[in-house]
Amino acid sequence: MHGARPRHLLGLIGSPRRGGSTEVLVQAVLAAAEDAQAHTHAVRLGDLTIGECDGCHACWKGKACPRQDDMNSLYGDIAAADAIVFGTPVYWYGPTALMKALVDRLVYFNCPQNRPMVRGKQAALVVPFEEDDPAAADLLLAMFCKSFEYLEMEFAGAVLVPGVTRKGEAASRPDVLAEAAALGRLLAR
Repeated sequence: MHGARPRHLLGLIGSPRRGGSTEVLVQAVLAAAEDAQAHTHAVRLGDLTIGECDGCHACWKGKACPRQDDMNSLYGDIAAADAIVFGTPVYWYGPTALMKALVDRLVYFNCPQNRPMVRGKQAALVVPFEEDDPAAADLLLAMFCKSFEYLEMEFAGAVLVPGVTRKGEAASRPDVLAEAAALGRLLAR
């Protein structure tokens, strides 16, 4: 790897809960990637204003998104990343509204001019949730995998963490932190 450019990982924290298990886990992925010499950057979606997609299709025609919000600058961060970690708890068997708004706005990468900005990038998931049954995350996982496939991104893996109910509880689970670290090392390669 001598002379190779370090990989850049973007962590998108889609939980409205500061310091919660989603943030703990995304940060664990990024910390392990940094230890493996990658550059990382985390974004708390709750600190941004990202409006819903209104289906105007301007981006499908290669034009800039007419929405004047924080997603417009986030497009550049997404394009610059080699790998993206999407972190969201399960809310009613899907992602949070924060994360869903971001995913809807990924339609920007749908047109031929913008698709190369995401094609081939690695995408990973970090998903803590209250229910003990891992199947509670099935619909969320399927939605993301289908979205990654559509955008021609490579699904690199997921850390699914059932049975976490208290704020930041994942920080007290060495097994889960080790799984997140393994994902970070994988994405750093």
